[in-house]
Amino acid sequence: MEQLELEALILEHEKLIYSIMKYFPNYPNKEDLFQVGCIGLIEAHYHYKSDRHTKFSTYAYSYILGEMKKLVREDRGIKVSRMTHSLHLKIEKASILLSQRLMREPTVREIASFLEVEEELVVEALYSSSALLDVDEIPVSVTEDIDNQIYLREELQELSSEELEILNRRYMEDRTQSETAKLLGISQVQVSRKENKAIQKLKNKLVA
Repeated sequence: MEQLELEALILEHEKLIYSIMKYFPNYPNKEDLFQVGCIGLIEAHYHYKSDRHTKFSTYAYSYILGEMKKLVREDRGIKVSRMTHSLHLKIEKASILLSQRLMREPTVREIASFLEVEEELVVEALYSSSALLDVDEIPVSVTEDIDNQIYLREELQELSSEELEILNRRYMEDRTQSETAKLLGISQVQVSRKENKAIQKLKNKLVA
């Protein structure tokens, strides 16, 4: 790609780069932020295919944002061990499952018990992730929600139709085991057994 073409590409999408820079108001070196944004833009240009159904600006967004987040992380020297990062992901998923089961936010003790790890490890993982909040506290929360929904959808596919029906009645419709048993024409004991089996399946997938 010729220099003039690069300059034209950057000029055309300059507003997009600056708009993404606003997600990092506390980062001092705006020039470096802009430069890595340009790198992300150019990288997107090389990977983009004109026959895509996605607009180029939409496609380039993640590339630009990714380069900026990478710069901020590296500049601040934030390093989270792989084990801690992996545990934090499990904590997030466990929180989703427990929230549906308990109909409220789970406590640290409940999360630790669910994952069968020490409470101190859960606290440490949550604390480590909090150091990244000012870096990650941008509109990617929308994509995180989508990721969580995709995760649940994939894991729920492992359940039988009856297990899905029981979980739906119990946690989406907030019915008791007795009410669920009457609706499905089975005993409360059967509902309890199948419910626990379904939750155990999800738990096994989570901690695998």
